[in-house]
Amino acid sequence: MQGFTQRPARGGVRVSTTGEGRRLDTGTALLEGPVQDGPWSAVVWNDPVNLMSYVVHVLRTLFGYSHPTAHRLMLQVHEEGRATVSRGSREEMESDVQRLHAWGLRATIERIEEDS
Repeated sequence: MQGFTQRPARGGVRVSTTGEGRRLDTGTALLEGPVQDGPWSAVVWNDPVNLMSYVVHVLRTLFGYSHPTAHRLMLQVHEEGRATVSRGSREEMESDVQRLHAWGLRATIERIEEDS
């Protein structure tokens, strides 16, 4: 998939319900280390308010995209109604969506279904 930012994984994170790790359903083992909740994406949606040039500016400013990449993503939003603009952990995508909202763009997060 092109047109999004792949975020590096953050190591050493533990989700804990016991203070030591997360108990598995059996209640007999602990899961140690990073808990992977799967990849997520930040999606920008078309709206009747923002100018196309403004959307390009926001994508370049927030994500560091080149002008051609930001322009292509903006056209995808305009023509298809949406575009994936970044990809990473849920926490990172929530942060990206909040930043997009602060700039006045409509955005949501979506879980990326992995092919089995």
